[in-house]
Amino acid sequence: MSGDVHFFEGSEKLMEIWWDSPSKLTGPAMNDADLRRIPREKMEKILDIAGCKIISEIKNEHMTAYLLSESSMYISRDRIILKTCGTTPLLRAAIQLTKVVEEECGLTEVKDMFYSRKGFIQPHLQQAPHQTFQQEVDVLDDFFPGGGAYTLGRLNSDHCWHLFTTDNSTDGLKIPDQTLEILMNDLDPSILKQYYKGYYQDAKELTKSVGINDLIPGTTIDDYIFEPCGYSANGILKDSYFTIHVTPQEEFSYASFETNVKFDSLKELIEKVLKIFKPGRFIMTLFGNSIAPCGNSLRTFEKSFAPYKRKDLHFACFRNYNLTYGYYEHL
Repeated sequence: MSGDVHFFEGSEKLMEIWWDSPSKLTGPAMNDADLRRIPREKMEKILDIAGCKIISEIKNEHMTAYLLSESSMYISRDRIILKTCGTTPLLRAAIQLTKVVEEECGLTEVKDMFYSRKGFIQPHLQQAPHQTFQQEVDVLDDFFPGGGAYTLGRLNSDHCWHLFTTDNSTDGLKIPDQTLEILMNDLDPSILKQYYKGYYQDAKELTKSVGINDLIPGTTIDDYIFEPCGYSANGILKDSYFTIHVTPQEEFSYASFETNVKFDSLKELIEKVLKIFKPGRFIMTLFGNSIAPCGNSLRTFEKSFAPYKRKDLHFACFRNYNLTYGYYEHL
């Protein structure tokens, strides 16, 4: 048990929900059906259930990005993304979230929903219903009937990746949509000290010095260094976002990068991220719909991103999306 006291599970739980398009509403109801109208205090109560707090926020004409004590939340007109790390019980907040969306915005129909996470290093430390994927599926089946549960990667490892999705929109999204995630373990010890408070003057200096500022030029970035260590950053650029979270303790070091930026080729961005964090191993996933700029998600997954070699590759097709999973290790 003593080994558990100092452990922190950096791997996040990620939920993305799209509600039925407000364009189907008319009159005053159309203006009300904007998720950004939900009062912050109501979102804070939902986050209390999920076990996290708002640290800061940035916004533009497309979305509001909240930096949380345990990761991030993004709210746009008809989509909410909630990403939480540690032992946060994210799914406990799901039922309250749907209630608040109905009360404040009049939206009752979920267009698409995605819940995903990688395998935990110490799942027994999680709160219910997150100790097993089956527990999570049981809860999700109640909230989102008709959804499907999937696991990609090796089940006898922590680099398997779980997904529950409804993907039930009959007409699909009429806008290009793609989401890249890079989930990195065993970061190079030489870079870890940078993510401890006091190494840099502040979070802005860290963000600039390590190269995060240059990942997607033009992005507005909200960043934070935790006490005594840890780092988070949210970035927004028009209708695109990225989010980064770093757990720098050497025994269980972890970093994640996620973005929906609509680049035709993601290779250069992927290489930049890997150069910053220098992981010993990483999972990469890419979702794309039929009109995503990246094209078929499979083409992004090189056999190697030097000095990394691909060990596993899985491809899946859903109604509106295709998905590729890859697992890579340092040579």
